[in-house]
Amino acid sequence: MTAGPAQPPRPPRPPRPKGTANRKSRRGRSPLFLTVIIVVALIAAFVAFTQLYTEVLWFRQLGFLNVFVTQNIARGAIFVVAALIVAGLLWLSLWLAHRNRPVTAAAASDDNLRRYQQALEPVRKIAMILVPVLFGLFTASTLASQWDTVLLFFNQVPFGREDPEFGMDVSFWVFTLPFLRLVLGFLVSVLLLCAIGAVLVHYIYGGIRITEKGLSFSTAARVQLAVTAAAFLVLQGTNFWLDRYATLQSDSGAWTGALYTDVNAVIPVRAILAIAALLVGVLFVISAVIGRWRLPLIGTAMLVVVSVVAGGIYPSLVQRFQVTPTEQQVENPYIQRNIDSTRAAFGLDSIETEPYAATVDAGEGDLAGYAQTTSNIRLLDPNVVSPAFAQLQQFRPYYSFPGTLNVDRYEIEGEVQDTVLAARELDMGVTDGWYNQHVVYTHGYGLVAAYGDRVQSDGRPSFIQGGILAQGEISEDYEPRIYFGQQSPDYSVVGGAEGDPDLELDRPSTTDDETEDVRTTFDGDGGPNVGNPLNRLSYAIRFQSSDLLFSDAVRSDSQILYDRDPRDRISHAAPYLTVDGNPYPAIIDGRVKWIVDAYTTSDAYPYSTPMELQDATADTSTAQGAAAQLPNEQVNYMRNSVKATVDAYDGSVDLYAWDDEDPVLKAWQGVFPDTVKPYSEMSAELMEHVRYPEDIFKVQRELLNTYHVTDANSFYAGDDVWSIPNDPTNDNSTAIPPYYLSLQMPGQDEASFSLTTPFIPQQNQGENTRNVLYGYLSANGDAATGEDGVKADSYGDLTLLELPRSSVVPGPGQAQNNFNSNTEVSSALNLLRQGGSEVINGNMLALPVNDGVLYIQPVYVRSSGESGYPTLRRVLVSYGEEVGFAPTLDESLDQVFGGDSGAETVQGAGVSEEQAAEAAGQDEVATEEGGESPSPSPEAGGTLEEALSDASTAMQDSEAALQDSDWAAYGDAQNRLQDAIDRALEADGAAGAAPTQGAGPVAPEDGS
Repeated sequence: MTAGPAQPPRPPRPPRPKGTANRKSRRGRSPLFLTVIIVVALIAAFVAFTQLYTEVLWFRQLGFLNVFVTQNIARGAIFVVAALIVAGLLWLSLWLAHRNRPVTAAAASDDNLRRYQQALEPVRKIAMILVPVLFGLFTASTLASQWDTVLLFFNQVPFGREDPEFGMDVSFWVFTLPFLRLVLGFLVSVLLLCAIGAVLVHYIYGGIRITEKGLSFSTAARVQLAVTAAAFLVLQGTNFWLDRYATLQSDSGAWTGALYTDVNAVIPVRAILAIAALLVGVLFVISAVIGRWRLPLIGTAMLVVVSVVAGGIYPSLVQRFQVTPTEQQVENPYIQRNIDSTRAAFGLDSIETEPYAATVDAGEGDLAGYAQTTSNIRLLDPNVVSPAFAQLQQFRPYYSFPGTLNVDRYEIEGEVQDTVLAARELDMGVTDGWYNQHVVYTHGYGLVAAYGDRVQSDGRPSFIQGGILAQGEISEDYEPRIYFGQQSPDYSVVGGAEGDPDLELDRPSTTDDETEDVRTTFDGDGGPNVGNPLNRLSYAIRFQSSDLLFSDAVRSDSQILYDRDPRDRISHAAPYLTVDGNPYPAIIDGRVKWIVDAYTTSDAYPYSTPMELQDATADTSTAQGAAAQLPNEQVNYMRNSVKATVDAYDGSVDLYAWDDEDPVLKAWQGVFPDTVKPYSEMSAELMEHVRYPEDIFKVQRELLNTYHVTDANSFYAGDDVWSIPNDPTNDNSTAIPPYYLSLQMPGQDEASFSLTTPFIPQQNQGENTRNVLYGYLSANGDAATGEDGVKADSYGDLTLLELPRSSVVPGPGQAQNNFNSNTEVSSALNLLRQGGSEVINGNMLALPVNDGVLYIQPVYVRSSGESGYPTLRRVLVSYGEEVGFAPTLDESLDQVFGGDSGAETVQGAGVSEEQAAEAAGQDEVATEEGGESPSPSPEAGGTLEEALSDASTAMQDSEAALQDSDWAAYGDAQNRLQDAIDRALEADGAAGAAPTQGAGPVAPEDGS
């Protein structure tokens, strides 16, 4: 086969320009990609907008919009100024370094630098703008978070108290020094960024070269870096100077503040270092002119040496050879400064300390002169009786009460009575579905209160306010709806136009005419409108709920209620306040209002010892969740400067300047004017329910463990340190909480509603320390004078009773041990536990009477079963080593005080007179005078078994009656239970149980 003619070769295809591959496909998807990016960015921006927008709506509705505006304008202004300063100076530093680069940059001899320059050149202009901007944004965001420091500096007011070292007003440390340190730290950061940027650019473009002889600098590089170094040293010198003042806040020594070594070595050395730093800075400026590094480098080396020798070694030598050999003598003046400043910073400088005799002898009629205290002893424990409130006053499963109730006082029939009370709030755990949780179940209903000093005949709380429809001695005409409370839903949609159907469940039916639960519509001004499309969409995004967007329950006039917890509401409206962990409700001027205490704090008070708030406020109440712990932060100044109220119906917030002399509060009032009202605008009825706040009291008592000592010599010795006793009713070794009591302190003309706590010797782990009483602190919480806006002069008075160090007055732990080790008491408690019942020891109350301390502890019994709740069955009383144990307080006191204490107690302070009479009807066990107990009769065992059987039957009948809400049957069963227990105690005594030493005389009607 013959081959065909050869084909001419095809010309080569011209090369495709670089970057044109797949151009068509990229063009096809680029618009889509850009569209997605833009849509995502818009969505993110709108989500951010909704967060800001809903915040504006919330603050505007509450009437605190200026707080939001001021706070965010301050943040924005600080951010912008800081960002411009950082970006501007950094850009200037980079621009100068590039502009003044060498004309022949020696790049020809350095291939690496040449490659760096070539790689950088295409993006140089963008980088010189973008890098400063990014660093400016990052640094500015950090500085903007310190808006409060800046605003306090510009609105500061003097304290009127000078520091003991420099003679300057304390406001310098609290307001000025933090601001100066903030600005100084910011400028140092900016200079470091500028220096680093300049070095990099000069190096890349040849202004700085590494040669065999070392570093070589161009003239421009030398001048720029020398000026930067000089500025840095000026700032460092300023920092050294400010450090002199900061020594007064130092807690590096055994005591807070400037001590002997600080005053005589550290402070003078810091002044020398400040001057030296400035001189070295001048040397750097000279170096920029003369072109030599020798002088500034020598100066810098000398500055470092002086810093090490004079700033570190010299103070150590002074401490070792001047202070340590005679530490107490040389440190005493500075310890005294710490004592005085700490007590002033925490409001302990006006405390009244009184010696208190250590009496433990109890005699007949000894309590006759203490009627104001004994007639109002609180037997109802708010930590125990919540289940009783739930069983007797809850009415519906969607209501609930907090686990721990509150203590307040009301005037009932002309007498001021301690009360235990709580708001009936919602239990959202029993509801499901968005509609139920956010539209139907929107509010609780009513306030429930019981006498604190008495119970009903069967041991149940004696209510003075309760029921669904307002009934009781406190008020029958008040707004009972609780839209804002501690257990409110996260948000609720409420309200509507006139004529719209009622969607909210208001309350259960109370009459035969009401065949189903009553509905209502919120008609207050409690939240932002959520009816218009923008607000509706914004809140749907905020709460991530499509139901908010599409549900017909959201109507044109609907409001959305959120941030409903009183503490959260106050914290949001006044972010500068630290809020007390235990708000409490009260009926005031026809409304339920939450009263919330709030504090201004500082961590900068000179010579004051800092306290960790979270640790200082921890006790049994916080461990059980009854009160919130304060944040985990240190403070060395604290004032209860604000009393706040939150209306439970519409959530309106009122802040009152309770301590109108507090400089920190005055400064914040300058920042946020017209947000805090003078306390003169408080109504007389509100004044009646103000009390001394718990958290500042806890901090004060923690400090008094050490700072009850006011003499520097004794303080140095440290041989008189106290402790807060552990709660004897709790097994978790937590501190006993302070208790609210109405009592008449020694020296007082009348009883006052006070917050109290005992002190015992310091308890060292592993040591068997005596649990005896060393001190007793009381804070007067009565502010009412009967007039609007007038505060009682005695409010806030702190009284500290100091017992001799040889005291034998038992502490709470020892008193509890006396109770537990008493054979008669333990036998009776074992009988009360029959049938699976639980015996609960109530709060251990300590009352200073008769130059001693009287301990009162209610004893509750809770029957087994889901519907069981605690009822008061006995009252334990202890004075010295004497113990009383009886159904009523009066009987227990008589047992301790020779058969007739002389005390005045109220009717109902224990179980009923009928029960006591029944017990008195039982056969008494006679003993031979001065002899031993008689031998048990043959019938004793059978009688005991019969009594226990009757007790078990009575408890079963009690539970059945309780489940059926048959209170008549329940009371009859409780009476039979009491009778059976008394007969069992008697039979047990006949079988050989002998009273132990320390038990008071047993009243015949006790039957034990």
